[in-house]
Amino acid sequence: MNYFQIPLEQWTNSFEEWFIPRFYPFFDKIGDSISLFLDNFESFLLWLPPELIALMIVLIAWRTAGKGMALFSIIGMFFIGSVGVWDAAMQTLAIVLTATLFSIIVGVPVGIWCAKNNRVDRIVRPILDFMQTLPSFVYLIPTILLFGIGGVPAVIATFVFATPPAVRLTNLGIRQVPEDVVEAARAFGSTSGQMLIKVQLPMALPTILAGINQTIMLALSMAVIASMIGAPGLGSIVMSGITRVNVGVGLVGGLGIVVLAIILDRVTEGIGKKVS
Repeated sequence: MNYFQIPLEQWTNSFEEWFIPRFYPFFDKIGDSISLFLDNFESFLLWLPPELIALMIVLIAWRTAGKGMALFSIIGMFFIGSVGVWDAAMQTLAIVLTATLFSIIVGVPVGIWCAKNNRVDRIVRPILDFMQTLPSFVYLIPTILLFGIGGVPAVIATFVFATPPAVRLTNLGIRQVPEDVVEAARAFGSTSGQMLIKVQLPMALPTILAGINQTIMLALSMAVIASMIGAPGLGSIVMSGITRVNVGVGLVGGLGIVVLAIILDRVTEGIGKKVS
């Protein structure tokens, strides 16, 4: 099948050599803004007493997912504290929630746009496929070149990996609003904006929340991969266990991620059920 050759590697490297010197100042400013937000958020989580954060998490779990989840949260928080990874857990939580926030800010409006315009949907869909199927290690390379190493490139890489569900499920939720409901709202004289805010978004909210739930889960799944580019947190503990061939260290970091994942999953799932 080697009938002709495509010099994709040379083209890509030539483009990188042309692109980065010209646009580095722009990405540097973006990186500074993300770093300012992330550092302050992380410092705030580390400044709060662990007992207060644990109490808040338990109360949120109890109100959204029930007594069983509240009990699990108590056990989980004691576990994270007792194995000495509380600070790392807060660093991971800061990166995951920051990336999730950016994913929602970008993903939900794009999803609404896709639902309102079939041409935009046809353009955005293959881009989302590309973002979800491209191995995450591949886009870590340009992320390092543009943003260096540390928490900022981790947020960017996590954002790229975790945004597609927010777009897809927002698009799906709005398209699933029954046509007779839309027609009734139109018959009462609703404008396009009123239709979206008062009819379509409220009815699509459970599906949108399901998308946010998936976004958070994908963001957490990037915790270990992001540690390869210097992201602090539980992923770096797992990576330390791998490099030192220390099963115990890897298990401590891995179970910490599992505890956070279960709590965040059940809480967002519980919010979705209450809304629906």
